[in-house]
Amino acid sequence: MKKLPSVKDLSVEQKTVLLRTNYDVPLKDGEIIDGTRVNESLATINYLLNQQTKIILLSHLGRPGGKIKPDLSLKKIAEYLGKLLKREIPLFSTTDEIDRNQAIVMLENLRFWPGEESNDLNFAKSLANLGEFFINDAFACSHRHHTSIVGLPPLLPSAFGLDFLKEVEVLSKVKDSPRRPVTLVLGGIKEDKLEVIEKFLGWVDIILIGGKLSQAIKKSYPDKVVIANLKPGEKDITLESIEKFKKIIAQSGTIIWAGPMGFYEGEDFQEGTRQIAAAIVNSQAFKVIGGGDTEAALTKFNLVDKTDYLSSGGGAMLEFLAQGTLPGIEAIMKNQERMILSKND
Repeated sequence: MKKLPSVKDLSVEQKTVLLRTNYDVPLKDGEIIDGTRVNESLATINYLLNQQTKIILLSHLGRPGGKIKPDLSLKKIAEYLGKLLKREIPLFSTTDEIDRNQAIVMLENLRFWPGEESNDLNFAKSLANLGEFFINDAFACSHRHHTSIVGLPPLLPSAFGLDFLKEVEVLSKVKDSPRRPVTLVLGGIKEDKLEVIEKFLGWVDIILIGGKLSQAIKKSYPDKVVIANLKPGEKDITLESIEKFKKIIAQSGTIIWAGPMGFYEGEDFQEGTRQIAAAIVNSQAFKVIGGGDTEAALTKFNLVDKTDYLSSGGGAMLEFLAQGTLPGIEAIMKNQERMILSKND
């Protein structure tokens, strides 16, 4: 992959920057239960603050479907970030309200606007009018064709944040020179993960599928795809499947894991996820783990610190490993090419 433009390549001193972050954190009863994704944005935020840059934070939370849902407000995230930075982070509900004189502010949940997920040009322009530069530090969201990912780069000088660049650096090494055999472990309930199986068949050595995902498979795959059986009630994988997966994991050189093995939040259904998580982190393989639910499961079982790399995104991680790029990467790279061409004209 070509060298990606960094926030450090732009002259952002005393300018206004739109910073796309990934603050789609897990909540319980309105409280943040894992703030890892907020913490990951601090490197870029602190760099910009040191440049005396004015920052307008952009993020989404959950799936409000283009409607205002108070329980998916970014208010708690703004408060959490404010404590980390030891300063207040004002939260604004509309683009018209934003106070551009503040050092750092946050715009309310982008998905409250229908134009975010539809990549609406008018919504992109309303966001672009707020700043002079755009920085994408939301790797986990960059497989989406959304306004804040692919709609903003054509309108503003753009680059990537420090956490985004770290993700690409680590995952590129895994993709280009993995330690074999490579085992891909897929779980959870998001069926779009099944779309990447075909792309991985020629690269990975074995694919393990658990969780609700195992019930969504409607076609036959080669023997290298091993599908777990579920217990009655379909909320966890069977003990037989756990043991089969553990033997394969123990022999792996690289493990890529995205998605829990069952409804790990419930005490009666966590055994599959807990045992597979333990087998993965205790293996001798290089371990790359991604996705909000997978991260939350590791946190629950106190295993977060035992992995080699924790990617902020499940779907984005898988797409990058399969394709070597993402829509969010392509949008900024194309913008950079346009800028180079215009300078040469």
